[in-house]
Amino acid sequence: MNRQELAELLKVNRNTLTNWEKNKPELVRLINQGLALDKQIDEVERHLEKLKEIKLKANTKKIRLK
Repeated sequence: MNRQELAELLKVNRNTLTNWEKNKPELVRLINQGLALDKQIDEVERHLEKLKEIKLKANTKKIRLK
């Protein structure tokens, strides 16, 4: 994600984001960590859905073992 996209996501302009980067680096770090955490949660949820499908197929004996 580039600076413009991040600014849009946060509903601020690029100048505000640049100001935060200079004067509030901890805030920017926390925002980036939060975004990274959201991405990881989404990935885990996708994997969980796949595992649930496998479990359902296995329980209904519709899975072929290789």
